[in-house]
Formats: sequence, structure tokens, C-alpha cells
Amino acid sequence: MSRKKNKLSSPKNKNRAPKKNNSPRGQTHHQSRGQNFDASKSPKVTNNGLWLYGKHAVLSALENPLRRIKRLIVSKRSHDQYQADLKKIHLEHRALNPEIAPIEVFEKNLPADSVHQGIALLTDPLPDTHLDEACVALPDQRNLVLILDQVTDPHNVGAIIRSAAAFGAKAIVTTDRHAPPESGVLAKSASGALEALPWVRVTNLSRALDTLAEMGYWRIGLDGYADQDVRDADFGDNIALVLGAEGKGIRKGTADHCDGLVKLPISRTVESLNVSNAAAVALYVFSA
Repeated sequence: MSRKKNKLSSPKNKNRAPKKNNSPRGQTHHQSRGQNFDASKSPKVTNNGLWLYGKHAVLSALENPLRRIKRLIVSKRSHDQYQADLKKIHLEHRALNPEIAPIEVFEKNLPADSVHQGIALLTDPLPDTHLDEACVALPDQRNLVLILDQVTDPHNVGAIIRSAAAFGAKAIVTTDRHAPPESGVLAKSASGALEALPWVRVTNLSRALDTLAEMGYWRIGLDGYADQDVRDADFGDNIALVLGAEGKGIRKGTADHCDGLVKLPISRTVESLNVSNAAAVALYVFSA
């Protein structure tokens, strides 16, 4: 695929990504550093699978035919509340045998202080998704892919997945390392969207960005020190939006594989935005 030099402005051919430019690099966007995740409160992951919990996360997982269901527990108090939902899933998707469990069973299997809403599910992680399958740029429509460069907080990643699904992204791409695993905390934050949005894990993010360029995507990094406002960027229908880690922003090697960098127009009275909030704003702009 031939690629022409192009500054960070509206390209003549919006369906073909330009060569990288040398826009100033800084933080992916003004944002606060994500809180360190407390390992003592991490979801229980065993050789038998992982626990998901909370109404939206569990019911969405039950409706996902890719999920292998191992155990479903419901509290006595919440059984009647979920009976209609579980009956519908049972009739339409799979046979379910919910176990009415005392609160001690929830406490034994779930993280401390988890807001489980009286329902939890033991399941296997979702099967691997491949970049060339999940990110195919279909003609005559907007194709939006979200790439996270070492965003590590599962609450942030879950919230970003929820926003990406809401604004019609095709997939989310992260690295195998320096990214949170699939977990109950992340699924709860995603509020069911984890089941709807393909999650691609790659070993080399720079190589994945090059592959996306070959697939017809413009690779746009969100950077608080970029010259161009995100509202003024027009790159056509195929966008790979790149966000950096909490506090650090996009790494230099990742920025070098972007075609351009843009910033959010935030007020000077606010120093930063959390990465999940910045993602939601940028996704809205690029999905419009």
C-alpha cells in the first residue's frame, strides 16, 4: 500500500492513511494517573475459571453463546428479582441451573467489598480474537477501532470498553503485557459491554498499528500537547484511535507509528481528564 506524506490536516484521500508526521509528543491527553489497583481486591481467578458478578455483567455473559458457563449463583433475596431474566435466557439461549447461595458463598468466591447485586457467574475467559478478523474495514461505513497503549487500571479499561461499544467501535486493541486481564472488576465496569465488543490482544503494538494502516486505517493518537484540535481533524471513515497510559500518555514508539496527533479542547481551569473520560469524548467526536 503506497503512502504519501501528509500533515495533520484533512487528507485528500480519506480512505488511505498518510505517513507518520512529527507532531509534538506529550501526554496522550491531559489526564490524571490511574489509581494503583489493589491486588488484594482482585477477582478470584483459578484454574477452574474466573468469577463475573453484577447484574449487567452476568446477564450479558449468560446471553453470549461464546461463554462457557460453569456455575451460576444467586442470593435468596435476589432470586425473584432475576427470575424473569434468567427464564428468558434459559428459553432463548441455554439451559441454566442457578444455585441459590447464602451470602457466605459470595464472600468466599468474590473480591472483598464487591458490589455483586446478588448474582455471580463462574465462567471461562472469552476466546482469543484476531486483529485481521475483528478490524476489517467495511466499505461505505464508519470503521472505528480503539487502541490502548499500556492502560493498566481495570476500572478504566472496563469503562473505556463500555464507551467504545456505545459509540460503535469495531474492537478494542491492547497488548498482552501491561494491560489488565479479563476479570470481574473489568466486566463490572464495562456493564455488559465486554460481551459485545471484540477485545484483541497483541504482543507488539507497533506492528499491530502498521497492520491497521495496511487495512486502510488512519492511526490517530490523542495527545494533550498536539497542535490540532480533535474537532478539526477529518480523516474519513477508517479511524484507529490511540490512547496512552494513565499519567504517561502515548509512548514515543507508539506515537511514531501514528499518522497524526490531536488534542481535546479542555479548559485551562482543569489540568487533566481521566483516560476513560477522554476516551468517551474522543469516541463521540470520531463516531459522529
